[in-house]
Amino acid sequence: MNFLLIIGGLVLLILGGNWLLKSAVALSLKLDIPKIVIGMTVVSFATSAPELIVSINAALIGKSDLALGNVIGSNIANLGLVLGITLLLGTMEVQKSFYKTDWPVMMIASGLLYFFLIGDNVIEQYEGVILFSFLIIFLIFLLRFQKTAVIDELPEDDEPLPLYKIVLFFILGGLGLWGGSELLIKGATTLATEFGVTDRVIAVTVVSIGTSIPELAASIIAVVKKEKAISLGNLIGSNIFNILAVLGITSIITPITLVDDRLLTSDIFWMLGISFIILPLVFIPKGYRLNWKDGIILLAAYCIFIYLTI
Repeated sequence: MNFLLIIGGLVLLILGGNWLLKSAVALSLKLDIPKIVIGMTVVSFATSAPELIVSINAALIGKSDLALGNVIGSNIANLGLVLGITLLLGTMEVQKSFYKTDWPVMMIASGLLYFFLIGDNVIEQYEGVILFSFLIIFLIFLLRFQKTAVIDELPEDDEPLPLYKIVLFFILGGLGLWGGSELLIKGATTLATEFGVTDRVIAVTVVSIGTSIPELAASIIAVVKKEKAISLGNLIGSNIFNILAVLGITSIITPITLVDDRLLTSDIFWMLGISFIILPLVFIPKGYRLNWKDGIILLAAYCIFIYLTI
């Protein structure tokens, strides 16, 4: 039964990722917005929805480690697992906006999370307000200034869609991702619980991989369709959304208390390290691109993290 839930969840996630990408590309055409901006806003918010639902539910029932571990684990999985696998499928050209805005904001958000936790092991409601406010400022900046700063090349097969179809695909995609994640998490956590592991281990492995599958589905589909601007923008944006929106909104609803110290002494440093290493990988050996070698490095780092966690 659990395996059926997992397979059903995966199918829904792949369908949802495809529908969401279709609406995002059509929306960028209609509004004349670069795809990397759409990837970092519309697609990132929709693919972060599973993390948000899981984290709020977990925090409300007193399982804060599940909420916190889910976000930290998802951010590690997005760059180690998802970007790693995506790069094995092909070289990715990187926009200048990556190091001018996207990467610095991701590192600042990650640093803020560490700073809020290190003092008292709690993300208070006012700290949640700070995180969410930072997201709003970032999005305003992104849409105001990056809209004209990004050079965008539209593939020839892109077709504008009527507004009702864009909305329909967006809703179907969001529902597919949400429903798929719910099924996947239910099946996976039941399997993990049977092995008698802690909330933190379940969160940073099974749940985080489950909630990162929308990003994986969306990114692989983006690469196959040669929409690589969406792919990298989606992953960086998703990590920013996970911290600023998911933990921000969750802690505004109810403070998030750290229970397992290993989230703070180990997992968060893995998140900061993998987030940081993306910058030198982009520039070495040739600037503004990531290739299969970088993918192997990221996947190796992720495998080591999972091995040490389990």
